[in-house]
Parts: sequence; structure tokens; C-alpha cells
Amino acid sequence: MENKLYAKISVRLFTDDKCFGPGIAALLRRVDKYHSLRSAAASMGMAYSKAWTILKSCEQHLGFKLVNSTIGGKNGGGATLTENAKKMLSAYDEYCEELKAYADKLIDEKFSFYPKMTNEESK
Repeated sequence: MENKLYAKISVRLFTDDKCFGPGIAALLRRVDKYHSLRSAAASMGMAYSKAWTILKSCEQHLGFKLVNSTIGGKNGGGATLTENAKKMLSAYDEYCEELKAYADKLIDEKFSFYPKMTNEESK
């Protein structure tokens, strides 16, 4: 096993305040999977009220809706991602992947002096 340096990058996007990051991205993915904000929140161990607050805050800072929801009734309620939410998730994922690739390249370049010993060599 190598004792290699690596970077863990967590991306949070800001307008006038934090508005999008790994938490809201995970919540939106689960809304897309379960078609329900309540179920998405529950699957993350999050209170529905907190999920709703995070979602509304994000929508306010971004300036567009992320989730379309319908109230229960004969067919039950539900939630779906808006086209802007799908675009936001896709762009966020691409951005994070590109940053990760660049970080991997840069860490090799900047820390080239770091010995990449295996655990056996370090004994």
C-alpha cells in the first residue's frame, strides 16, 4: 500500500452567501431518486424542515427554483427537479471532477519531493 499524498476537495459555491455545495447536491440527487423531499431528507437522516430550509435558501440565493412539488391528494404528492436543478447538478459535478483532476496533477507537481514509499519500505 502506498503512503501517497492526496487532496480532498470540497466545493461550495457562493453568491452573497453560501448557496450550493455537496449537501444540497446530495439532497437534490435523492429528491430525483425518491420523488419526495421528505423521503430524500429521511434517507439522509435529516429533518424535513431542515431540508426545506436549505432548499429554499439555495433557491433564493441562486434566483431560480430547484424543485417542483405537488401537494398530496388522490395520487399523492411528489417532487421533481427543475431543468435548472438538473443543469446545476451536472455543471457542479463537472466542475468538481475537473478541479479534482487538476488537484491530482498539481499535488504531484508541487510535492514531487515527497517520498512515495510503500508501507513495507517504511518499516
